Amino acid sequence: MTDFRKLEDYELNEKDIDAALNYLRIFDPENATPERAIDFLEFYRTAIHKIGHEATDEDMQKLYEKFSQHKPKQ
Repeated sequence: MTDFRKLEDYELNEKDIDAALNYLRIFDPENATPERAIDFLEFYRTAIHKIGHEATDEDMQKLYEKFSQHKPKQ
């Protein structure tokens, strides 16, 4: 099985916070604050981490295949 502990190495950075803040400005302008953007990113990090622990290798392969359909290899 894949070692998803490497996902824990991710640290929030200004670029990601700015990107999340821009997203919030579009989809939830009333709550578009840096604090909300950080909370949003931390929520996603937790969700992805949980998926990594609960998903089977087959589930992860299907998820990657979906991703590949939207983001072709270069």
